[in-house]
Amino acid sequence: MRKNDMLYRMIIAAMLIAIGMVLPRLLGGTEVLGQPISPLHIPALIAGLTLGGFWGGVVGASAPMLGHLVMHAPPSFDKALPMTVECLAYGVISGVAYVLLRRVLKGKPTIVPLLTAQVTAMFLGRIVGGAGKALLMAAGAIGMDAGFTFAAFISAYFVSTAVGAVIHLIIVPAVVIALEKARLSPVGRTLGA
Repeated sequence: MRKNDMLYRMIIAAMLIAIGMVLPRLLGGTEVLGQPISPLHIPALIAGLTLGGFWGGVVGASAPMLGHLVMHAPPSFDKALPMTVECLAYGVISGVAYVLLRRVLKGKPTIVPLLTAQVTAMFLGRIVGGAGKALLMAAGAIGMDAGFTFAAFISAYFVSTAVGAVIHLIIVPAVVIALEKARLSPVGRTLGA
């Protein structure tokens, strides 16, 4: 990786972290059809898909904690820490999966590996987020949530976030494809988008 490419990735990552800090404050209480839209996931996914797994992980891990410390969004440490684990997983998994799928599915339209990587990251990220929350509670790092059963996990991480997931599946690919067409995505440039 060239020095300029590394600097460019750092600048884009910093911008996405800043967006990740502000979005929950602006849209945190916004619901569509009675469900939260989870705005913090968007920068982590965009980072992974445009900057790669490492920088996706940096954005995913940084935005929730910095947002909590600076903007109080997420509002509590007990919410910010599990969100950090989940967004870290989103960034890393989306970045790694996208690069692998673009190589394996060479010749397919870009949208196929892009959506596949995003759906994979969203599914596995939610599992990692729920497991991380359970481990953090067991370790005493965050307060115990007596109602955090397996059914509550499925409800909180999959059922009540379905509308937000659909919104992410519209917004994130549109942004990533636009960045690739403008030749502003380092991953897209590397893979010949």
